[in-house]
Amino acid sequence: MVIEHAERFGLAQLHQLRGRIGRGAERSNCLLLYRAPLGETAKARLAIMRDTEDGFRIAEEDLKLRGEGDVLGTRQSGMPGFRVARIEVHAKFVGPARDDAHLVLARDPTLESSRGQALRHLLYIFERDEAIRLLRAG
Repeated sequence: MVIEHAERFGLAQLHQLRGRIGRGAERSNCLLLYRAPLGETAKARLAIMRDTEDGFRIAEEDLKLRGEGDVLGTRQSGMPGFRVARIEVHAKFVGPARDDAHLVLARDPTLESSRGQALRHLLYIFERDEAIRLLRAG
C-alpha cells in the first residue's frame, strides 16, 4: 500500500489504512510518502507510525499530540480545557469525579446546598458554568 501525502493524515487514519493490508499469509508493506519540509507534529506522527504497530500506543501518542479536547463540551481535539488536571495523567479520577457529580446533582439538582454553592463557585472560577447543564443531560 502506498499512502501519498501521509503528513496530512492523522494517526488513527494512518493506523487504520495500514491495518487493511497484511492480513493474509503473504508479506505486505505500507509506504508512507510525504512532502518536505515537515512540521514538528507531522514528523512526530510519521515517527510513531514507523516505530510501532501497537494501536494503544498510537492512540496514546495521538492524545499527546492533538490534545483531548473538551471533555464536557463538543471540541474533539486541542489543548485541554482543564486548568489543573491533565487527562493522560489524571484519567483514573475522571470516572469517580463523574460519579460524584451525578450523585451531587441527584441529591441537589439546583446546587443550592452549601456543597452545591461551592461547586457553582468552582465552575465559575474555572469558566465551566455551562457544565451544570451538560451534567444534568447525562
